[in-house]
Amino acid sequence: MPLPAVVTPADVAASLTELWSPRVVAEVDDAYVKVARVHGTFTWHAHPDEDELFLVLRGTLEIELEGGAVTLGPGQLVVIPKGTRHNPVAREECHLLLIERRSTLHTGDVVTAQTRSIAEQLRPVGGA
Repeated sequence: MPLPAVVTPADVAASLTELWSPRVVAEVDDAYVKVARVHGTFTWHAHPDEDELFLVLRGTLEIELEGGAVTLGPGQLVVIPKGTRHNPVAREECHLLLIERRSTLHTGDVVTAQTRSIAEQLRPVGGA
């Protein structure tokens, strides 16, 4: 059996060139571990059947919710419960680690120009 791959999520996130385009760096049971480089406003959306974990690696992320907002700094995480409408906002560049079930659609219940398919998220880092 080959040795498991060692990944440094912060390095992978820093190497990304596209904003709001997560890349899968690992799989755990039925979940993907993803990293992303973000800046600006994403889009209001919800994931009807899946929770979503956000962990800030670098920078600050605000997640707008219908009842207010949460702000995360480096090393902080939050789980957005399934069905909760949310809108991630990074006023400056921010690097994230996300944990989502494999079935989680990037922009949940909406499709925008920022929507990335699972196939796109599975591309190797540096891939076209």
